Amino acid sequence: MTRTQTSSSLPVTLLQLMTGHWVTQAVYIAAKLGVADLLAKGLTRCDDLAAATHCDAPSLYRVLRALASVGVFSEVSADSFAITPLANLLRSGTPESMRALAILYAEESYWAWGDLLYTVRTGRSAFERQFGMGVFEFFADNPDSGTVFQEAMSALMIRVADAVTSAYDFSAFTTVVDVGGSQGTLLAAILRRNPALRGILFDLPHVVNGAAPVFATSGVQDRCARVAGDFFDRIPPGGDAYILASVLHDWDDSRCATILRHCRTVVPRNGKLLIVEFVLPAGNEPCFGKWVDLQMLVMASGRERSAGEYDALLRAAGFELTRVVPTTAGKSIVEAAPA
Repeated sequence: MTRTQTSSSLPVTLLQLMTGHWVTQAVYIAAKLGVADLLAKGLTRCDDLAAATHCDAPSLYRVLRALASVGVFSEVSADSFAITPLANLLRSGTPESMRALAILYAEESYWAWGDLLYTVRTGRSAFERQFGMGVFEFFADNPDSGTVFQEAMSALMIRVADAVTSAYDFSAFTTVVDVGGSQGTLLAAILRRNPALRGILFDLPHVVNGAAPVFATSGVQDRCARVAGDFFDRIPPGGDAYILASVLHDWDDSRCATILRHCRTVVPRNGKLLIVEFVLPAGNEPCFGKWVDLQMLVMASGRERSAGEYDALLRAAGFELTRVVPTTAGKSIVEAAPA
C-alpha cells in the first residue's frame, strides 16, 4: 500500500485497473469513426456526428459522454461536444496523430490480449493462436490492417526519434544503417539533424516501398538509400553505425542471436551497434516497458529486456556493451562495439 492509498480507496483503485478495457474500446470507437476529425470540421451536435458516422445517436452520445469524463472530448452543452488536447491526438493526418495506435490496440491486438491466459499457460503467442499465423505474416497478408500497423509504428517512432536524436551524437559517423527501420521515421530524423550523414533503410520490400514520402518530406531523399531484404538472411554492409530500433523486442533470444550475428558480420571494427528499446529496471520501479513486454509476449513471443540480458545477448554475438543512454521517451540507446 502506498502512502496515498488507504484501505477504503484500494477497491476503487483495483476497479479502475480491472475496467481499463472499457476505456480502450471507447477511445477506439472515437478513433475508428473519426469523431475528432468531425469536431475539428465544426460538427458538434451528437445527432450530426451520428449521421456522419452512420451510428445510433443515443449510443454514440453515451460513448462520447464517458470519454468526456476522462478528458477525451468536452461536453459543452446537452448533446454537443468539443475537441480537447487529448482528442486532438486522435485526428488523422497530423504529425502528432495517435489515431492508428488507438485502432491497432483495439482490433487484432485486443483480440490477442483476450487470450493472455493461453500465453501464460503455454508460453506461446496468443496472436498466432487467434489468427493462425505470425503477426508480421498477418499484416503482410492483410493490407488494410498492415497499413494501420505501419502508421501506428510511425506514430510511436516520431516521439522516439526526437528523443534519440537529442540524446545521442551521430556526427562522428558517415553512414547509418537502420535495420528493420520500417518507413524510415527514425532514420529521417537522424539525417535531418546531421546534414553530412548518409543513410540506408533496410526492411522487407513491402515496408521500404512506403518510405519515400517520409524521406521526401524530411528533405533527405538524396542522402538515403532503400534496400529490401530480411534481417534473418543478411544485413547490408556499408555503414559505420547500425541501428536496431524496436526490433529485438519482437523476437525470442534465439532469433535475436541470429539478427545480432548478422550485424556482427557488417559492423566495422570502429563502428557501433545501437539498440533502441526499453531497458527494464529491477524490482517494483514503474516502467511502461514492463507492460510493452506483455504486449510482445502476447503478439509475437518477444520480450523487453534488462541491461544484463542485453549484455549477455551482445557478448554471445561478438559485441561488447559500452554504455546505455537514457532518453526522454522512456526507451534507451544500448550502445555496443565489436569485441
